[in-house]
Amino acid sequence: MYELVFVIYWLVQGYCTCDVHIGYQVSLAIPTSYCRGFMGRAFLMETENQMVPNFRAAISVEANNEKYTCSLDVLLGDVKVWSSGHLSQFYTIDKCVLQLTQYGDLLLTGQDDRVGWKAGTSGQGVKRLHLLGTGNLVLVDALNLIKWQSFNFPTNVMLWGQRLSSRTRLTAFPSNNSSLSYSFEIQYDKIALYLYSGKSKYSYWEYTPVDLDGLNITYVELSSNALEIFNNENHRIGRIKSDKLEPLRFLALENITGNLGFYYYSSDKGKFEASYQALNTTCDLPLSCKPYGICTFSEKCSCIRLIKRGDGLLSDCTENVTERFCGRNESQMLQLQGVMSVLRSNPYKVNVSKEVCANLCLDNCTCVAALHFSLEDSEDDHTKPGECYLYGLARGVKQIQRDGRLSYMVKVPAGTDQDHDKHSHWKKRIPIVVGVVDGIVLLLVLGGIGYYVIRKRRKPCADSTGHSN
Repeated sequence: MYELVFVIYWLVQGYCTCDVHIGYQVSLAIPTSYCRGFMGRAFLMETENQMVPNFRAAISVEANNEKYTCSLDVLLGDVKVWSSGHLSQFYTIDKCVLQLTQYGDLLLTGQDDRVGWKAGTSGQGVKRLHLLGTGNLVLVDALNLIKWQSFNFPTNVMLWGQRLSSRTRLTAFPSNNSSLSYSFEIQYDKIALYLYSGKSKYSYWEYTPVDLDGLNITYVELSSNALEIFNNENHRIGRIKSDKLEPLRFLALENITGNLGFYYYSSDKGKFEASYQALNTTCDLPLSCKPYGICTFSEKCSCIRLIKRGDGLLSDCTENVTERFCGRNESQMLQLQGVMSVLRSNPYKVNVSKEVCANLCLDNCTCVAALHFSLEDSEDDHTKPGECYLYGLARGVKQIQRDGRLSYMVKVPAGTDQDHDKHSHWKKRIPIVVGVVDGIVLLLVLGGIGYYVIRKRRKPCADSTGHSN
Protein backbone atom coordinates (compact mmCIF):
# COMPACT_ATOMS: atom_id res chain seq x y z
CA MET A 1 0.00 0.00 0.00
CA TYR A 2 1.32 3.41 -0.92
CA GLU A 3 0.13 6.46 0.99
CA LEU A 4 -0.43 9.55 -1.10
CA VAL A 5 0.54 12.77 0.62
CA PHE A 6 -0.78 15.97 -0.89
CA VAL A 7 0.96 19.23 -0.07
CA ILE A 8 -0.51 22.31 -1.70
CA TYR A 9 0.75 25.87 -1.31
CA TRP A 10 -0.95 29.07 -2.39
CA LEU A 11 0.55 32.51 -2.74
CA VAL A 12 -2.25 34.76 -1.62
CA GLN A 13 -3.13 37.63 -3.92
CA GLY A 14 -1.46 40.67 -2.40
CA TYR A 15 1.14 38.44 -0.68
CA CYS A 16 3.60 40.89 0.88
CA THR A 17 6.75 41.01 2.94
CA CYS A 18 5.40 43.46 5.48
CA ASP A 19 2.00 43.22 7.14
CA VAL A 20 -1.76 43.02 6.66
CA HIS A 21 -4.29 45.65 7.74
CA ILE A 22 -7.77 45.64 9.26
CA GLY A 23 -10.40 44.39 6.88
CA TYR A 24 -8.04 41.76 5.46
CA GLN A 25 -9.49 38.30 4.82
CA VAL A 26 -8.20 35.13 3.18
CA SER A 27 -9.93 31.77 2.76
CA LEU A 28 -8.81 28.22 2.05
CA ALA A 29 -11.23 25.64 0.67
CA ILE A 30 -11.30 22.28 2.44
CA PRO A 31 -11.58 19.05 0.39
CA THR A 32 -15.06 17.56 0.32
CA SER A 33 -13.75 14.08 1.18
CA TYR A 34 -11.03 13.04 3.59
CA CYS A 35 -7.59 12.59 2.05
CA ARG A 36 -4.98 11.20 4.42
CA GLY A 37 -1.77 13.24 4.46
CA PHE A 38 -3.36 16.32 2.88
CA MET A 39 -1.88 19.71 3.75
CA GLY A 40 -2.67 23.05 2.16
CA ARG A 41 -1.18 26.44 3.02
CA ALA A 42 -1.77 30.03 2.01
CA PHE A 43 1.22 32.23 2.84
CA LEU A 44 0.37 35.71 4.09
CA MET A 45 3.71 37.40 4.66
CA GLU A 46 7.42 36.76 5.14
CA THR A 47 10.43 38.46 6.68
CA GLU A 48 13.19 39.90 4.51
CA ASN A 49 16.85 40.91 4.87
CA GLN A 50 17.41 37.91 7.10
CA MET A 51 19.64 34.84 7.14
CA VAL A 52 18.35 31.80 5.25
CA PRO A 53 15.80 30.39 5.81
CA ASN A 54 13.44 33.22 6.72
CA PHE A 55 10.12 33.32 8.56
CA ARG A 56 6.73 33.06 6.87
CA ALA A 57 3.19 33.31 8.21
CA ALA A 58 0.44 31.17 6.71
CA ILE A 59 -2.98 29.69 7.30
CA SER A 60 -2.95 25.92 7.05
CA VAL A 61 -5.42 23.11 6.44
CA GLU A 62 -4.20 19.65 7.48
CA ALA A 63 -5.73 16.18 7.54
CA ASN A 64 -5.86 14.82 11.08
CA ASN A 65 -7.87 11.96 12.64
CA GLU A 66 -10.30 11.69 9.72
CA LYS A 67 -11.00 15.44 9.91
CA TYR A 68 -9.37 18.71 8.81
CA THR A 69 -7.74 21.29 11.06
CA CYS A 70 -7.55 25.03 10.38
CA SER A 71 -4.71 27.04 11.93
CA LEU A 72 -2.56 30.16 11.71
CA ASP A 73 1.12 29.19 11.62
CA VAL A 74 4.59 30.70 11.64
CA LEU A 75 7.26 28.72 9.79
CA LEU A 76 11.03 28.96 9.73
CA GLY A 77 11.83 27.38 6.40
CA ASP A 78 9.68 24.24 6.54
CA VAL A 79 9.67 23.98 10.36
CA LYS A 80 6.48 25.02 12.15
CA VAL A 81 7.68 27.18 15.05
CA TRP A 82 4.30 28.51 16.21
CA SER A 83 0.68 27.50 15.65
CA SER A 84 -2.68 28.75 16.87
CA GLY A 85 -3.78 25.11 17.12
CA HIS A 86 -0.95 23.86 19.33
CA LEU A 87 -3.01 23.41 22.51
CA SER A 88 -6.50 23.21 21.01
CA GLN A 89 -7.09 22.24 17.39
CA PHE A 90 -9.85 23.82 15.33
CA TYR A 91 -11.66 21.23 13.21
CA THR A 92 -13.86 22.54 10.43
CA ILE A 93 -15.45 21.66 7.11
CA ASP A 94 -16.01 23.57 3.88
CA LYS A 95 -13.55 26.40 4.51
CA CYS A 96 -10.81 27.89 6.69
CA VAL A 97 -10.94 31.69 6.92
CA LEU A 98 -8.53 34.19 8.51
CA GLN A 99 -9.71 37.76 8.99
CA LEU A 100 -8.55 40.89 10.78
CA THR A 101 -11.86 42.48 11.64
CA GLN A 102 -12.76 46.18 11.66
CA TYR A 103 -12.78 45.96 15.46
CA GLY A 104 -9.15 44.84 15.49
CA ASP A 105 -9.57 41.17 16.36
CA LEU A 106 -7.80 38.39 14.48
CA LEU A 107 -10.11 35.42 13.86
CA LEU A 108 -10.09 31.94 12.37
CA THR A 109 -13.56 30.87 11.26
CA GLY A 110 -15.08 27.87 9.52
CA GLN A 111 -18.45 26.80 8.26
CA ASP A 112 -21.37 29.10 9.19
CA ASP A 113 -18.79 31.67 10.37
CA ARG A 114 -18.11 29.60 13.49
CA VAL A 115 -15.11 31.05 15.36
CA GLY A 116 -12.45 28.46 16.12
CA TRP A 117 -9.69 30.75 17.38
CA LYS A 118 -9.21 34.45 18.11
CA ALA A 119 -6.53 36.78 19.47
CA GLY A 120 -9.04 38.58 21.70
CA THR A 121 -7.94 42.11 20.80
CA SER A 122 -11.28 43.60 19.79
CA GLY A 123 -11.58 47.27 20.78
CA GLN A 124 -7.86 47.72 21.55
CA GLY A 125 -7.08 49.89 18.54
CA VAL A 126 -5.30 47.20 16.51
CA LYS A 127 -4.46 48.38 12.98
CA ARG A 128 -2.32 45.63 11.46
CA LEU A 129 -0.77 42.18 11.74
CA HIS A 130 3.01 42.17 11.42
CA LEU A 131 5.71 39.49 11.32
CA LEU A 132 8.91 40.60 13.05
CA GLY A 133 12.37 39.46 12.03
CA THR A 134 12.54 37.36 15.22
CA GLY A 135 9.56 35.27 14.06
CA ASN A 136 7.25 36.99 16.54
CA LEU A 137 3.80 37.51 15.03
CA VAL A 138 2.30 40.71 16.48
CA LEU A 139 -0.83 42.82 16.35
CA VAL A 140 -0.02 46.53 16.72
CA ASP A 141 -1.94 49.81 16.98
CA ALA A 142 -1.37 53.08 15.14
CA LEU A 143 1.59 53.88 17.46
CA ASN A 144 3.16 50.46 16.79
CA LEU A 145 2.43 49.36 20.36
CA ILE A 146 2.08 45.58 20.60
CA LYS A 147 -1.40 44.48 21.69
CA TRP A 148 -0.90 40.76 21.11
CA GLN A 149 2.13 38.61 20.24
CA SER A 150 2.74 34.95 19.52
CA PHE A 151 5.79 34.97 21.83
CA ASN A 152 3.35 35.17 24.77
CA PHE A 153 1.77 31.88 23.71
CA PRO A 154 4.73 29.49 23.24
CA THR A 155 4.26 26.07 21.69
CA ASN A 156 7.05 23.48 21.73
CA VAL A 157 9.57 25.87 20.12
CA MET A 158 11.55 28.79 21.53
CA LEU A 159 13.15 31.08 18.95
CA TRP A 160 16.40 33.03 19.05
CA GLY A 161 15.87 36.17 21.14
CA GLN A 162 12.69 34.81 22.75
CA ARG A 163 12.31 34.79 26.53
CA LEU A 164 10.55 32.19 28.61
CA SER A 165 9.52 33.03 32.18
CA SER A 166 8.13 31.05 35.09
CA ARG A 167 4.63 32.02 33.91
CA THR A 168 5.07 30.30 30.54
CA ARG A 169 6.28 26.91 29.39
CA LEU A 170 6.94 24.85 26.28
CA THR A 171 4.59 21.91 25.76
CA ALA A 172 4.68 18.90 23.47
CA PHE A 173 2.41 15.92 22.89
CA PRO A 174 3.60 12.39 22.01
CA SER A 175 0.30 11.60 20.25
CA ASN A 176 -3.10 13.12 19.57
CA ASN A 177 -5.08 10.58 21.58
CA SER A 178 -2.93 10.42 24.70
CA SER A 179 -3.32 11.81 28.20
CA LEU A 180 0.47 12.21 28.31
CA SER A 181 2.31 15.45 27.58
CA TYR A 182 5.79 16.95 27.98
CA SER A 183 6.75 20.38 29.27
CA PHE A 184 9.86 22.53 29.62
CA GLU A 185 9.48 24.73 32.70
CA ILE A 186 11.36 27.39 34.64
CA GLN A 187 11.28 26.90 38.41
CA TYR A 188 12.72 29.29 40.98
CA ASP A 189 15.83 27.15 41.46
CA LYS A 190 16.12 25.08 38.25
CA ILE A 191 14.92 24.47 34.72
CA ALA A 192 13.46 21.06 34.04
CA LEU A 193 11.68 18.71 31.65
CA TYR A 194 8.46 17.11 32.87
CA LEU A 195 6.13 14.32 31.84
CA TYR A 196 2.47 14.90 32.70
CA SER A 197 0.16 11.91 33.13
CA GLY A 198 -3.32 12.98 34.16
CA LYS A 199 -2.86 14.98 37.36
CA SER A 200 0.61 13.55 38.05
CA LYS A 201 3.85 15.28 37.11
CA TYR A 202 7.31 13.68 36.85
CA SER A 203 10.63 15.32 35.99
CA TYR A 204 13.14 13.47 33.79
CA TRP A 205 15.86 16.12 33.27
CA GLU A 206 16.96 19.04 35.44
CA TYR A 207 19.58 21.78 35.33
CA THR A 208 20.44 23.85 38.41
CA PRO A 209 22.72 26.91 38.02
CA VAL A 210 25.68 27.00 40.38
CA ASP A 211 25.49 30.79 40.88
CA LEU A 212 21.96 31.18 42.29
CA ASP A 213 23.35 33.00 45.35
CA GLY A 214 19.97 33.04 47.07
CA LEU A 215 18.12 34.61 44.13
CA ASN A 216 15.40 33.03 42.01
CA ILE A 217 15.50 32.21 38.33
CA THR A 218 13.27 34.74 36.55
CA TYR A 219 13.59 33.89 32.86
CA VAL A 220 15.67 32.16 30.21
CA GLU A 221 16.61 33.48 26.78
CA LEU A 222 18.02 31.77 23.70
CA SER A 223 21.13 33.53 22.36
CA SER A 224 23.11 32.68 19.24
CA ASN A 225 25.20 30.05 21.06
CA ALA A 226 23.51 29.14 24.35
CA LEU A 227 20.44 29.09 26.52
CA GLU A 228 21.03 31.91 29.01
CA ILE A 229 19.54 31.81 32.52
CA PHE A 230 18.83 35.05 34.43
CA ASN A 231 17.81 35.96 37.98
CA ASN A 232 15.38 38.63 39.16
CA GLU A 233 18.16 41.24 38.98
CA ASN A 234 18.66 40.47 35.27
CA HIS A 235 22.08 38.97 35.97
CA ARG A 236 23.08 35.86 34.05
CA ILE A 237 23.52 33.03 36.52
CA GLY A 238 23.94 30.08 34.17
CA ARG A 239 24.06 28.94 30.58
CA ILE A 240 23.84 25.76 28.53
CA LYS A 241 26.12 26.08 25.53
CA SER A 242 25.67 24.76 22.02
CA ASP A 243 28.19 22.19 20.80
CA LYS A 244 28.52 23.94 17.41
CA LEU A 245 29.85 27.31 16.27
CA GLU A 246 26.95 27.94 13.89
CA PRO A 247 24.34 30.40 15.27
CA LEU A 248 21.31 28.86 16.92
CA ARG A 249 17.91 29.47 15.34
CA PHE A 250 15.61 27.75 17.81
CA LEU A 251 15.19 25.41 20.76
CA ALA A 252 12.59 22.64 20.53
CA LEU A 253 10.88 20.17 22.84
CA GLU A 254 10.40 17.10 20.67
CA ASN A 255 6.81 15.91 20.37
CA ILE A 256 7.60 12.19 20.11
CA THR A 257 10.57 11.77 22.46
CA GLY A 258 10.26 14.70 24.87
CA ASN A 259 13.94 15.53 24.38
CA LEU A 260 15.15 19.12 24.43
CA GLY A 261 17.39 20.24 21.57
CA PHE A 262 19.14 23.32 20.17
CA TYR A 263 19.03 23.65 16.37
CA TYR A 264 21.11 25.44 13.76
CA TYR A 265 20.73 25.56 10.01
CA SER A 266 23.24 23.51 8.02
CA SER A 267 23.77 25.20 4.65
CA ASP A 268 25.61 22.14 3.32
CA LYS A 269 22.75 19.78 4.10
CA GLY A 270 19.97 22.31 3.57
CA LYS A 271 18.20 21.45 6.84
CA PHE A 272 18.18 22.10 10.57
CA GLU A 273 20.36 19.90 12.75
CA ALA A 274 20.75 19.53 16.50
CA SER A 275 23.81 21.06 18.14
CA TYR A 276 22.83 20.05 21.67
CA GLN A 277 20.44 17.53 23.22
CA ALA A 278 19.60 17.31 26.90
CA LEU A 279 19.29 13.50 26.82
CA ASN A 280 21.89 11.60 24.81
CA THR A 281 20.81 7.98 25.28
CA THR A 282 17.53 6.30 24.34
CA CYS A 283 17.04 4.79 27.79
CA ASP A 284 17.03 8.23 29.43
CA LEU A 285 13.91 9.23 27.47
CA PRO A 286 10.70 9.02 29.52
CA LEU A 287 8.72 7.03 26.93
CA SER A 288 11.51 5.03 25.34
CA CYS A 289 9.50 1.82 25.81
CA LYS A 290 5.84 0.86 26.02
CA PRO A 291 4.10 0.55 29.39
CA TYR A 292 5.69 -2.21 31.48
CA GLY A 293 8.71 -2.20 29.18
CA ILE A 294 12.33 -1.95 30.27
CA CYS A 295 15.04 -0.22 28.25
CA THR A 296 18.08 -2.50 28.42
CA PHE A 297 21.83 -1.87 28.29
CA SER A 298 21.67 -2.49 24.53
CA GLU A 299 19.00 0.28 24.28
CA LYS A 300 16.37 -2.27 23.25
CA CYS A 301 12.96 -2.68 24.89
CA SER A 302 11.76 -5.81 26.63
CA CYS A 303 8.52 -6.50 28.51
CA ILE A 304 8.40 -7.51 32.14
CA ARG A 305 7.56 -11.16 31.40
CA LEU A 306 6.90 -12.04 35.02
CA ILE A 307 3.41 -10.60 34.95
CA LYS A 308 0.62 -13.13 34.43
CA ARG A 309 -3.04 -12.83 33.66
CA GLY A 310 -5.10 -15.99 33.79
CA ASP A 311 -2.99 -19.00 32.86
CA GLY A 312 -0.36 -17.35 30.71
CA LEU A 313 2.32 -14.67 30.67
CA LEU A 314 1.51 -11.28 29.23
CA SER A 315 2.83 -10.98 25.71
CA ASP A 316 2.22 -7.27 25.17
CA CYS A 317 3.71 -4.47 27.29
CA THR A 318 0.70 -2.27 26.59
CA GLU A 319 -1.80 -4.47 28.43
CA ASN A 320 -3.26 -2.81 31.51
CA VAL A 321 -2.20 -5.33 34.13
CA THR A 322 -3.37 -3.20 37.08
CA GLU A 323 -6.92 -2.87 35.84
CA ARG A 324 -9.38 -4.02 38.53
CA PHE A 325 -6.50 -4.98 40.85
CA CYS A 326 -6.52 -2.70 43.86
CA GLY A 327 -5.87 -3.45 47.51
CA ARG A 328 -3.81 -6.10 49.25
CA ASN A 329 -6.29 -8.91 48.62
CA GLU A 330 -6.29 -8.48 44.85
CA SER A 331 -2.74 -7.35 44.08
CA GLN A 332 0.87 -7.70 45.13
CA MET A 333 4.15 -5.91 44.47
CA LEU A 334 6.98 -7.55 42.53
CA GLN A 335 10.47 -6.14 43.02
CA LEU A 336 12.72 -6.08 39.95
CA GLN A 337 16.47 -6.32 40.31
CA GLY A 338 18.75 -3.93 38.46
CA VAL A 339 16.15 -1.44 37.20
CA MET A 340 15.01 2.07 38.06
CA SER A 341 12.79 4.77 36.58
CA VAL A 342 14.11 7.96 34.99
CA LEU A 343 10.91 9.66 36.19
CA ARG A 344 11.25 11.65 39.42
CA SER A 345 8.79 13.38 41.72
CA ASN A 346 8.61 14.52 45.32
CA PRO A 347 8.70 11.58 47.76
CA TYR A 348 5.26 10.32 48.70
CA LYS A 349 6.58 9.36 52.12
CA VAL A 350 9.98 9.60 53.83
CA ASN A 351 11.60 7.50 56.54
CA VAL A 352 9.55 4.41 55.70
CA SER A 353 10.64 0.84 55.03
CA LYS A 354 10.49 -0.96 51.71
CA GLU A 355 7.55 -3.05 52.88
CA VAL A 356 5.60 0.02 54.00
CA CYS A 357 6.35 1.63 50.62
CA ALA A 358 4.99 -1.44 48.84
CA ASN A 359 1.83 -1.39 50.94
CA LEU A 360 1.32 2.33 50.23
CA CYS A 361 1.18 1.50 46.53
CA LEU A 362 -1.11 -1.49 47.07
CA ASP A 363 -3.57 0.65 49.02
CA ASN A 364 -3.51 3.41 46.40
CA CYS A 365 -5.72 2.48 43.44
CA THR A 366 -3.94 4.95 41.11
CA CYS A 367 -0.48 3.56 41.91
CA VAL A 368 1.01 1.01 39.49
CA ALA A 369 4.68 1.08 40.60
CA ALA A 370 6.84 2.25 43.49
CA LEU A 371 10.49 3.09 44.09
CA HIS A 372 12.14 2.84 47.50
CA PHE A 373 15.47 4.61 48.01
CA SER A 374 17.52 4.01 51.13
CA LEU A 375 20.81 5.61 52.10
CA GLU A 376 22.09 2.15 52.98
CA ASP A 377 21.99 -1.16 51.13
CA SER A 378 18.53 -2.56 51.88
CA GLU A 379 18.55 -5.49 49.44
CA ASP A 380 18.56 -8.07 52.25
CA ASP A 381 16.83 -5.95 54.89
CA HIS A 382 13.47 -4.53 53.87
CA THR A 383 13.02 -2.79 57.24
CA LYS A 384 15.62 -0.07 56.58
CA PRO A 385 14.02 3.37 56.24
CA GLY A 386 14.14 5.44 53.08
CA GLU A 387 12.18 7.58 50.65
CA CYS A 388 9.10 6.15 48.92
CA TYR A 389 8.03 7.29 45.44
CA LEU A 390 4.72 6.24 43.92
CA TYR A 391 4.00 6.14 40.19
CA GLY A 392 0.74 6.29 38.28
CA LEU A 393 2.38 4.74 35.23
CA ALA A 394 5.06 2.13 34.57
CA ARG A 395 7.14 4.11 32.10
CA GLY A 396 10.72 5.38 31.91
CA VAL A 397 12.06 2.12 33.34
CA LYS A 398 15.64 1.26 32.43
CA GLN A 399 18.21 -1.37 33.32
CA ILE A 400 21.06 -0.32 35.62
CA GLN A 401 23.91 -1.92 37.50
CA ARG A 402 22.51 -3.49 40.65
CA ASP A 403 22.25 -1.00 43.50
CA GLY A 404 21.12 -2.34 46.87
CA ARG A 405 19.81 1.09 47.88
CA LEU A 406 17.20 1.14 45.07
CA SER A 407 14.13 -1.09 44.93
CA TYR A 408 11.74 -0.73 41.99
CA MET A 409 8.44 -2.58 42.37
CA VAL A 410 5.43 -3.04 40.07
CA LYS A 411 1.87 -3.84 41.07
CA VAL A 412 0.49 -7.08 39.59
CA PRO A 413 -2.49 -9.36 40.24
CA ALA A 414 -2.24 -11.43 43.41
CA GLY A 415 -0.84 -14.89 42.83
CA THR A 416 1.32 -13.86 39.89
CA ASP A 417 4.34 -15.57 41.42
CA GLN A 418 3.69 -19.13 42.62
CA ASP A 419 6.54 -18.93 45.16
CA HIS A 420 5.11 -15.78 46.68
CA ASP A 421 5.10 -15.66 50.49
CA LYS A 422 1.44 -15.83 51.49
CA HIS A 423 2.13 -13.71 54.58
CA SER A 424 3.65 -10.82 52.60
CA HIS A 425 2.24 -8.65 49.85
CA TRP A 426 5.48 -8.26 47.94
CA LYS A 427 8.07 -10.57 46.39
CA LYS A 428 11.76 -9.89 47.02
CA ARG A 429 14.60 -9.80 44.51
CA ILE A 430 13.00 -10.96 41.29
CA PRO A 431 15.66 -10.98 38.51
CA ILE A 432 14.50 -9.13 35.45
CA VAL A 433 14.10 -11.17 32.32
CA VAL A 434 15.64 -8.52 30.09
CA GLY A 435 19.07 -9.08 31.64
CA VAL A 436 18.82 -12.71 30.61
CA VAL A 437 17.71 -11.71 27.12
CA ASP A 438 20.69 -9.39 26.69
CA GLY A 439 22.98 -12.14 27.97
CA ILE A 440 21.56 -14.62 25.48
CA VAL A 441 22.07 -12.17 22.62
CA LEU A 442 25.67 -11.61 23.71
CA LEU A 443 26.22 -15.36 24.03
CA LEU A 444 24.86 -15.94 20.53
CA VAL A 445 27.12 -13.24 19.08
CA LEU A 446 30.20 -14.58 20.83
CA GLY A 447 29.23 -18.13 19.91
CA GLY A 448 28.89 -17.16 16.27
CA ILE A 449 32.33 -15.52 16.29
CA GLY A 450 33.87 -18.60 17.95
CA TYR A 451 32.23 -20.91 15.41
CA TYR A 452 33.58 -18.78 12.56
CA VAL A 453 37.13 -18.83 14.00
CA ILE A 454 37.06 -22.62 14.47
CA ARG A 455 35.75 -23.18 10.96
CA LYS A 456 38.39 -20.84 9.60
CA ARG A 457 41.18 -22.75 11.35
CA ARG A 458 39.90 -26.14 10.22
CA LYS A 459 39.51 -25.13 6.59
CA PRO A 460 42.21 -26.92 4.51
CA CYS A 461 44.63 -24.75 2.58
CA ALA A 462 44.68 -24.93 -1.23
CA ASP A 463 47.90 -25.03 -3.29
CA SER A 464 48.56 -22.94 -6.37
CA THR A 465 46.97 -25.59 -8.61
CA GLY A 466 43.70 -25.38 -6.70
CA HIS A 467 44.13 -28.79 -5.02
CA SER A 468 44.04 -29.29 -1.28
CA ASN A 469 47.13 -30.46 0.56
